[in-house]
Amino acid sequence: MDQTVTVKAKLLNIDEETAHSFMQTMVKYKDACNFISQYVFNHAFELKQSKLNKALYRDLRNKFGLKSQMAQSAIKTVIARYKTVKTQLKQKPYRYDTGKKDGKGHAIWAQTFRNLSWLWYPIQFKRPQLDLQRNRDWSYLSSTKQISLNTLQGRKKVDFVCKSFDQYLDSDKWKFGTIKLLKFRNQWYMHLSATVSLPEYQPEEAEHVVGIDLGLRFLASCYDEKGKTLLFNGQKALRTRRKYKKLRAQLQAKGTKSAKRRLKQIGQRENRWMSDVNHRLTKTLVDHYGANTLFVLEDLTDVRFATEKTAKDKRYEMVSWAFYQFEQFLTYKANLNSSAIVKVPAKYTSQRCPKCGRIRKENRDHQLHLYVCDRCGYKSNDDRLASMNIQFLGTLYRSGEEAPQFNKQASAE
Repeated sequence: MDQTVTVKAKLLNIDEETAHSFMQTMVKYKDACNFISQYVFNHAFELKQSKLNKALYRDLRNKFGLKSQMAQSAIKTVIARYKTVKTQLKQKPYRYDTGKKDGKGHAIWAQTFRNLSWLWYPIQFKRPQLDLQRNRDWSYLSSTKQISLNTLQGRKKVDFVCKSFDQYLDSDKWKFGTIKLLKFRNQWYMHLSATVSLPEYQPEEAEHVVGIDLGLRFLASCYDEKGKTLLFNGQKALRTRRKYKKLRAQLQAKGTKSAKRRLKQIGQRENRWMSDVNHRLTKTLVDHYGANTLFVLEDLTDVRFATEKTAKDKRYEMVSWAFYQFEQFLTYKANLNSSAIVKVPAKYTSQRCPKCGRIRKENRDHQLHLYVCDRCGYKSNDDRLASMNIQFLGTLYRSGEEAPQFNKQASAE
């Protein structure tokens, strides 16, 4: 199994000439990506590299002045972006009211899976960027510990700083890939992909099975095979989200140009803060439970649908936490630590009694965050209870059951 990580580094001592070369190349590259995107949109979303190369290569070289490898990289960048959007559309189907009612008088909803044909406009590349291929467009100079980057004006050698970069220089273990050149607040950065080959993880050999319930009151509620619970309070994070929400509402009410600039700034700041929280939380989990651990998460693909029953003034908090990002961070950190994650269905995990198996929605009190079983009398915090049920499904998965899930009808028998 190959695991790819993104190594972020800051470029140092960038003079005016080098900065001009970087920016000019990035703008041309961005314009080329938009040109390719328009072609893809107009030609039935053709995403084959060979066909796009045959149709667009000469135009990319002549109209935008891109070098040979940059032209190929631009095509790959656009293909990757469209494939990402295609996956996102598939994961979030369009839901609509059929106008019919069920036996209890409730509206019957249906869903249609979406594809790229649902796009009204071609994907736009607004931020100047540049993707550089290893050996063709960039190289590491071990003698001077510099990075050599290719531009339309030729090669530029630059200094950089990156914590623990030396560990990635082990060529027997790590393989470098593409560098993405970025500018943020008048500072230059590069994002370097590095890939390592890892042995395939065998879930049946896991020493620890940890169920994790993600939420807002507790960012993560964890329960392991020893019966121990670990809760990460989310109140501080919730207060921070509400602070940003209030500030955003005030700026939107003003509507001035300076307010709009400020809105963009706080949006970026909030995203960076959220990423930092998820990074620290996932690192803590991996360090706490150690190697050879199977982390079990709920499949939250359709988590946004729950907002239909949520008060309007609380929907922002419900939908704005980056649960998917948490999952991505935990996945690669677990893989690098000889562990793995598995996703299980979220259905009934907060309604099932972990002691007697009784599934009853009314046993959970959302206001008190308490679950009380009407059959055996078992009591527990509802978030902790969900993590216990998730951990149980993970145990079944480790035992060889491919798709473990809870069945309400079986629990009633």
